[in-house]
Amino acid sequence: MRRSSIVSRVGFVAVAIGLMSALVAPPGAAQAREQYPVPYTFTANILAAALAPGTPPPGSNDWSCRPTAAHPYPVVLVHGLFASMTDNWQTMSPLLANNGYCVFALTYGNDAGAPAPLDGRGGLAPMEQSAAQLGAFVNRVLAATGANKVDIVGHSEGATMPDYYIEYLGGAAKVARYVGVSGVKHGTTLHGVGTLAAEFAALFPQFAPATIGPCASCPQFLVGSDFINKIEARAPARGVVYTNIATRYDELVSPYTSSFLAGPKVTNITLQDHCALDFSDHLSIISSPITGRYILNALDPAHAKRPPCTLVLPAA
Repeated sequence: MRRSSIVSRVGFVAVAIGLMSALVAPPGAAQAREQYPVPYTFTANILAAALAPGTPPPGSNDWSCRPTAAHPYPVVLVHGLFASMTDNWQTMSPLLANNGYCVFALTYGNDAGAPAPLDGRGGLAPMEQSAAQLGAFVNRVLAATGANKVDIVGHSEGATMPDYYIEYLGGAAKVARYVGVSGVKHGTTLHGVGTLAAEFAALFPQFAPATIGPCASCPQFLVGSDFINKIEARAPARGVVYTNIATRYDELVSPYTSSFLAGPKVTNITLQDHCALDFSDHLSIISSPITGRYILNALDPAHAKRPPCTLVLPAA
């Protein structure tokens, strides 16, 4: 595709998202120095994926960015299963950039040789492989910014796979804070479907590969998988500060408390404990102004502010 075509599509997405964000209230007072529109709706992710697939979200991947004394660690955004850097971070990337962070995002675990749009669907590789990709990306960010550590903000698989990087691939020495949104630290039953799938695979192992299809990471999320057992054996890692954010209405992480950990440097947050108007599900949680404020608080607790309480709808 010609460069002019790509630029035109990205420009159209920016305008469309800007118009959309004007209709949605931000968390708290608007900031006069904002450089990027912040759309608090998951629709912005869908729009960006359709119109400009494979492009970094607004405010991210400026490789000339240098961390400040106020925010000394660059933030690495790690997307979820079947997602990409484009369709996961249209809200949180500009929000973080507007608050003074150097923000970086990657797409991992995808098959670049697959036909479009499948080539952009990430998180499908075994999570051990994706963790190695994340490690290489973190090294690149550290080399470019001169920082000695990064903060990780992840959603779904992006709040699960980095545990392997931190615990087994040396990431604990390179990660200061790890904010996970709807992660799967202890496996999910998928409200019983996952348990049924595991039992089927145990009874009929010859059919297990056919049930997995192109998603090698999918069975790794289930309760009792080898991957989950490895994560549970070492989490939380020493030296890393964890914040885990979950919603009671998560349709993929069950029980939703599977997102949580126990430890002296761990904070677990259930959104509905703060706001009964928050009906966010597995998708809309990452585009919510409430989640956004909790992420900002987790990265900079010295300047934490009370999150807003506003209506958040599922898949919106």
